[in-house]
Amino acid sequence: MMKNTQKGFTLFIAVLVGSLMLAIGFSIFNLTFKELLLSASARDSQIAFYAADTGLECALYYDQSQESFTTTGPGGLNVNCAGQNVPVNRTAGSGVYSWEWWLDTGGLCTKIEVNKYTSTQRTVIRSLGYNTCTDTDPRRTERGLRVIYSGL
Repeated sequence: MMKNTQKGFTLFIAVLVGSLMLAIGFSIFNLTFKELLLSASARDSQIAFYAADTGLECALYYDQSQESFTTTGPGGLNVNCAGQNVPVNRTAGSGVYSWEWWLDTGGLCTKIEVNKYTSTQRTVIRSLGYNTCTDTDPRRTERGLRVIYSGL
């Protein structure tokens, strides 16, 4: 009688193929998960950028067209940005006049700063956009835009 030396070979091949398929499955899952995180990050970044752009355009409109941010005249004013009437107060330091306000447009926040430097006769507008208004959100993304131009 012949001895059967291949008794566990089929089981070994089944375990090997199963392990290989499981490793491939985990690799595909890992790639898919990372792609989802990357696309969500890109989406959040784009939302924050558009929020910053909205604030910058609003500040430029009120500075260039309406001449609202003057170094003389009343210190407080109201601006209407993205359908919101927002009060803006002026603060004056040594040679700089500053205006700052926040916009909350449906869960997106924008911080806008207008600084007029009397010594260098220039204006700096900075707008920081956020994809969420929640400070503690670990996925909060900030994008900023800045415009510098001559003149008060």
